[in-house]
Amino acid sequence: MADSELSFLRSHSWQVSIGRLVVLVAVAAALGAAMQAIVEALMIAFAIYALWSLTSLMRLQRWVRGRQRSAPPNDMGVWSDIAGYVHARHQAGRQRRRRLVQLLRAYREAAEALPDGVMVLSNTRQLVWSNISAQRLLALDRHLHRGQVIDHLLHNRDILEWLSAERTDQPLIDVPAPGNSDIRLSMRLIPYAESQWLLVVRDISTLLKLEQVRRDFVANVSHELRTPLTVIHGYLDLIEPEDLPDSSGMIVEMRRQSTRMTQIVEDLLTLSRLDAQEGLHDEPVSMEAMLSLLKREAEALSGGQHRIATRLDSRSDLVGSAKDLHSAFSNLVFNAVRYTPAGGRIDIRWSDLPDGAVLSVHDTGHGIPAEHLPRITERFYRVSTSRSREKGGTGLGLSIAKHVLALHQARLRIESELGLGSVFHCEFPASRLEKPATGVDSSASMAAPDRVADTRTA
Repeated sequence: MADSELSFLRSHSWQVSIGRLVVLVAVAAALGAAMQAIVEALMIAFAIYALWSLTSLMRLQRWVRGRQRSAPPNDMGVWSDIAGYVHARHQAGRQRRRRLVQLLRAYREAAEALPDGVMVLSNTRQLVWSNISAQRLLALDRHLHRGQVIDHLLHNRDILEWLSAERTDQPLIDVPAPGNSDIRLSMRLIPYAESQWLLVVRDISTLLKLEQVRRDFVANVSHELRTPLTVIHGYLDLIEPEDLPDSSGMIVEMRRQSTRMTQIVEDLLTLSRLDAQEGLHDEPVSMEAMLSLLKREAEALSGGQHRIATRLDSRSDLVGSAKDLHSAFSNLVFNAVRYTPAGGRIDIRWSDLPDGAVLSVHDTGHGIPAEHLPRITERFYRVSTSRSREKGGTGLGLSIAKHVLALHQARLRIESELGLGSVFHCEFPASRLEKPATGVDSSASMAAPDRVADTRTA
């Protein structure tokens, strides 16, 4: 009912009520004058009006108690106005509730239709609600287990530790489903409403199988290509360009391309090995010796065109695979040499962090545009295809470095600015560090004669 209509009814009902009272008083006064008992007549009139008002109020009470499903009572003056107003508000509220129920039912049906499991958890991790996919993937009874703490329902230690850490920024990937280890799950925890969490569970078994097929394909193809490439490259080495002056340019180019293809195959095999590798053969890795080796290799690749310096600011050594770590570090150093113009500078620094240590490779090259940084570690991703091929890169070096660091619970952080160069940080946790056996501080012997600038800023 519109507000203007309600306003009209209110004014009309008051007029009716006052009119009835005036008429009743006038009739009582006339009768009282005729009977010479005006006061008594007026009192009887007011008593009749009070009785009528109480009767109307009783009808209104009965109607209200009846939850206002019938039409409001009429001809009660002001009480009819109140009943009409209550009825209109009640009808509007009922329509709003009906729309909300329909909307809630639609959302619930949509959540039930999702292939991903969805669970609503309280701030104490009690199960508030879940869809049928969550029941299937986590082997729960969403009705029987409602209100129970999720820690008592799931017995996977990795899942419980991840939930306790409340890692909303990092999903949990590749964990077995309770009751069926053939199903692999990924989980994401999302803050929801006030003091609630939304746990999203996804079956990634098919994706992992496809990823394994891709890995096997790359590994098999790379392995099969290695032998024919070795034969082709060997025969090309037997041909001297001077013996075929008309084809010398083609022979040189064929040698260069076969060498590049061989390097791509070797890098793909390395990546396949790292993908399949679940653990490491840990051994002490001397960072003093590592920096010395990286400097010699960088100087050999540079051919004297760059200034290369190392700085050892930490007395800690690493624990891990020396071969894999050297592969990761050398890829970063070789990239710095390749993409830094002649006369530039490359600084290699090993220093402490509050909760670990970091190896930083700082170059004064062209820099990397900001839009390329999120994808720079993808396989075969190139910022400049022509420049990468000209420098002999395979597009796999940073991907190899990222995989090696992940196996060592470390991470690769990149800072770059166009025209100012780039800094590649390999950050290792404290669990991967150990003090060298000797107590001699070797930082002085490894430091460059001139102090290297702080490489933590690009």
